[in-house]
Amino acid sequence: MSTPHINAKLGDFTETCLFPGDPLRAKFIAEQYLEGAECVTNVRNMLGYTGNYKGQRISVMGSGMGMPSCAIYATELLQHYQVKRLVRVGSCGVFDERLDLNDVIIAHAAATDSSFNRQQFAGLDFPAVADPRLLQQFLNYADKSGSSVALGLIFSTDNFYGGDTALWPLFRKFGVLGFDMEAAALYSVAAQFNAQALTVLSVSDNLLSGTKLSAADRQSGFATMIEFALNALTPSA
Repeated sequence: MSTPHINAKLGDFTETCLFPGDPLRAKFIAEQYLEGAECVTNVRNMLGYTGNYKGQRISVMGSGMGMPSCAIYATELLQHYQVKRLVRVGSCGVFDERLDLNDVIIAHAAATDSSFNRQQFAGLDFPAVADPRLLQQFLNYADKSGSSVALGLIFSTDNFYGGDTALWPLFRKFGVLGFDMEAAALYSVAAQFNAQALTVLSVSDNLLSGTKLSAADRQSGFATMIEFALNALTPSA
């Protein structure tokens, strides 16, 4: 079995899949954290792996950059490969002076400037929210482990370089912590398939201070976020 964008066989993916944007981050997670990891798909170099974390089977696959790419891979994983749980582990820019580089954010919902969800939802506004059960699981783990995480809204944008800084006060007023490019679409696609989805982000840029991570750090860093997500997903391991 294969799809236009995934050449794995049925059963190659587990029900739980970490979902970074960068396929090389998927490779890094598989090689550094999963035992016995096997590459199960490599179409267009969008890499996916399955292995073991503390005795539990788990998959990881890149989603690409932006909502259209994320939606393609989420749809194929959920519709054709029996994945039930997608956890985006990505990066974000923030405009909150309380947040530093590599801080971890859990996005319980996502606003957006994209028309993607309206196209999916007959032109109507769709509430792009995380699955409450999965969100609660991660919050419970954060409390139990003493992990420092920020919980809030994220703004999923189609425009990486052209954001209107005049809107930042409005976003802050409504509790938006920062920007990503995928969460809003991930949440709507998961809803269509009655699947669980959550977005966990690591701060790569602080737009107020101008500090940012290097390209290498974005690709292979974010250890705090990755370990938090893996441990939250396998609480009994």
